[in-house]
Amino acid sequence: MTILPMTMSDKTDGPGNDASLLTKTKTKTERPPLYKVMLLNDDYTPMEFVVHVLERFFGLNHAQAFDIMLTVHKKGLAVVGVFSFEVAETKVAQVMDFARRHQHPLQCTMEKE
Repeated sequence: MTILPMTMSDKTDGPGNDASLLTKTKTKTERPPLYKVMLLNDDYTPMEFVVHVLERFFGLNHAQAFDIMLTVHKKGLAVVGVFSFEVAETKVAQVMDFARRHQHPLQCTMEKE
C-alpha cells in the first residue's frame, strides 16, 4: 500500500469543504400583486344603497362612504380599496351578490394595480 502526501488542493476539495457551500444563494421573494376593487355608476342603484355597501363590505365610516359614492356618481367609477387577489375577488363577489339580492344593477369589478 502506498500513501500519497496530501496537497493543498486535496484539503479544499474533500468532503465537507465543498466550495458551493461557501456561497449562499438568496432567493428574493416578491410581494403578490395587488388588485383595485372599483364600483361603477349606474342610473338605477340608489345612492343610499351604495353608501350602505361601502360601509358594510369595506369598513368605511359614513362620511368616507358618502364621499366615495359621490365620486362614483360624478366620475362613473371609483376605487374602493386595494387588496390581494383573493380578498379582492371575495369583495367583488360579496358586493355583486348583495346587489342582486336587493335587485340593484350595481357593478363591482377588480383589476390589477
